Amino acid sequence: MDAASITRLFFLAAIWGASFLFMRVSVPAFGPVALIMFRVGIAAAFLWLVARVLKQPLAMRRQWQHYLSIGVLNSALPFLLFAYAAQSLPASLLAILNATSPLFGAAIGALWLGLPLTGSAALGLGCGLAGVTVLVGQNLVLADSAEWPAVAAGLLAPLSYSLASIYTKAHPGVATPFGNAHGSMWMATLVLLPLFLLAPVRSTPDVGDWTAASLLAIVCTGGAYLLYFRLIDDVGPTRALSVTFLIPVFGVLWGALFLGEAVGWHTLLGGALILTGIALTAGLLRLRARTA
Repeated sequence: MDAASITRLFFLAAIWGASFLFMRVSVPAFGPVALIMFRVGIAAAFLWLVARVLKQPLAMRRQWQHYLSIGVLNSALPFLLFAYAAQSLPASLLAILNATSPLFGAAIGALWLGLPLTGSAALGLGCGLAGVTVLVGQNLVLADSAEWPAVAAGLLAPLSYSLASIYTKAHPGVATPFGNAHGSMWMATLVLLPLFLLAPVRSTPDVGDWTAASLLAIVCTGGAYLLYFRLIDDVGPTRALSVTFLIPVFGVLWGALFLGEAVGWHTLLGGALILTGIALTAGLLRLRARTA
């Protein structure tokens, strides 16, 4: 990986890490449904403009079912779940929970698809579960906590991401990476539209709320997709996915700098366990094989 690709990787991680900051800032005024409706709608319009400039066809009529699947699993559902969780959970915790997507992918592959689970991957799942337990156990009061639904939403969102990844791998070549990003944003917008009509904006957003929502849509969604697919073209999907390790670092950093969120030992230990689990399940770390 050359210096330019490494720079793009860190920049992408910083952008996606900031998405949890922007959600925390803007969700009280917009509400979860309205905020995500604006996020995917503005991102879809942004990607449409880019498609016009780059002359990228979409073929919506022929591939709408494919775009619908990706739009629901990779955008509408996880975005909405994270926005709901952002009403009460700190941005740093959301960023770390987001990193559990590869762990869910490994578990689904083993339990549902019957893929073999190596010793390293099994240890990785254990480390990831321990990390989530440390984070959740120290951030919430275990008895009668009103925040447990938010934690459940924060864990269901990366589960949805992992299902989207499995679906995309099972349907290679249906559309280009840019087509997947562009088409899925339009379908996510259509899916969320009925919910938006039932749950409009909560209050009158101020300039700061609109700024955060616009940055979330244009920079953290539309622009981030373009940067991510550029990385895939340059270094391949496996190396591009290493951004997963960096997003929690920036998410915790932005939350501490701009929202004054405390970074305690449980945040550091839980995050370290989750990242170690990801490295083991992804094959970046392996148990040493015994010699006969």
